Amino acid sequence: MFSIEKIRRDWFSNIRADILAGVVVALALIPEAIGFSIIAGVDPRVGLYASVVIAIVISFAGGRPAMISAATAATAVLFGALVREHGLQYLLAATILAGVIQIVAGWLRIGSIMRFVSRSVMTGFVNALAILIFMTQLPELIGVTWETYVLIAAGLAIIYLFPRLTRVVPSPLICILVLTALALALGIDIRTVADLGELPASLPSLMFPDVPLNLETLLIILPTSIAVAAVGLLESLLTASIVDQMTDTNSDKNRESIGQGVANIASGFFGGMGGCAMIGQSVINVKSGGRTRLSTFTAGAFLLFLLVVLGDLVGLIPMPALVAIMIMVSVGTFNWSSLNDLRHHPRRSSLVMLATVITVVATRNLALGVGVGVLLSGIFFAWKVAQIFRVTSTLSDDSRHRNYYIEGQIFFASADEFLHAFNFAEPLDGVTIDVSRAHIWDLTGVNAIDKAVLKFRRSGVDIKVVGLNEASATIMDKLAMQNRPDAMEKVLGH
Repeated sequence: MFSIEKIRRDWFSNIRADILAGVVVALALIPEAIGFSIIAGVDPRVGLYASVVIAIVISFAGGRPAMISAATAATAVLFGALVREHGLQYLLAATILAGVIQIVAGWLRIGSIMRFVSRSVMTGFVNALAILIFMTQLPELIGVTWETYVLIAAGLAIIYLFPRLTRVVPSPLICILVLTALALALGIDIRTVADLGELPASLPSLMFPDVPLNLETLLIILPTSIAVAAVGLLESLLTASIVDQMTDTNSDKNRESIGQGVANIASGFFGGMGGCAMIGQSVINVKSGGRTRLSTFTAGAFLLFLLVVLGDLVGLIPMPALVAIMIMVSVGTFNWSSLNDLRHHPRRSSLVMLATVITVVATRNLALGVGVGVLLSGIFFAWKVAQIFRVTSTLSDDSRHRNYYIEGQIFFASADEFLHAFNFAEPLDGVTIDVSRAHIWDLTGVNAIDKAVLKFRRSGVDIKVVGLNEASATIMDKLAMQNRPDAMEKVLGH
């Protein structure tokens, strides 16, 4: 439910800092958006319009205040093949469809999957992004003039030292203003924003993608749309979690998923490509003082103002100023304590973190890196739980009945150990398997109990399974085959 108090808290509780932070982010978005347009193989205006529209729309529709969403490299790389083979109009259609998929995902509460992303994967994701942010600056650091290095060093000094004097104005904004003034006053021949590509001079206009509305078009854009939707949601939800930690607040991940979809649909209809949350710009925003939706809205609105009204002035901004900002973002984003934690944390946790970093950096694929990390986390967790498993037994005084006591979790990783604990050749009249201190989790666990029961029955032993808790009894009643006429042969494979 919306209320005056909620609107005030989400929009107007931090006005001055939010506006200043949004201005800084808007300036940092320009080279990024142009670069991502080049990656996707489209005109710079496509990325710039996308950043404007997505930032403005997500400020209203998103679930994470102060997070910045715009055109990103993660989604831009997915559009390249589609643009080369079919052109810009199909990119716009794919962007709209990706938005629809994201809305459906949010409606299905896909945001709840974040609970399966471990702290080690999160740390690896952050560190990998920090490395990638720095690597994207390398073209501006290699083979350039000595003046470039001087200006970058000056920019780094301003960003680092200015907050010691005052935090009223974000130091990245001061960096941009000072270095631009120096470059103009001294007439330094340096790369500027204008060298990246032509800036748009008009407002984005509403349009419908010029593509045939038929099944063939759907089959062409669907693979790209699914990939963009999945990668965009993954990066957005992870970034939202990081901003949650930075601001010590919570956010609505399902609303964020829907908001990302709405923003991408709007971007496609206004001539922009698909995007998602941006970790680098979100960090800039938060560290510059941004805390509410106003900062995100300001970033998009001021970016539009810069492009349409101050385009010529924006083109004069020296690239060393923006490089310095992104280098400091990289340094600030990297979790330096994680290097020391490698010596103290469990080896499996450290391996998950390192695997996530290496995969993301090597492939430039955030989804793949996080997928590897989550997979390893799941494997290690299953292995650890499987170790906490024990089977003991006692023999009756007449040596004709044995009681087996199961402790722990019976599932795919412990099923073999469960079966190996029984002596099916022992001459007995009866066996009782007590699972009162165990839990059956999956079909493999049910199948393991089936096999044990049926093997004892085949030997003529009276077998009983006792102590099933409610959940275990339910899954056994639903999946067990031991009471079916053909169970003996089917389960034992004869």
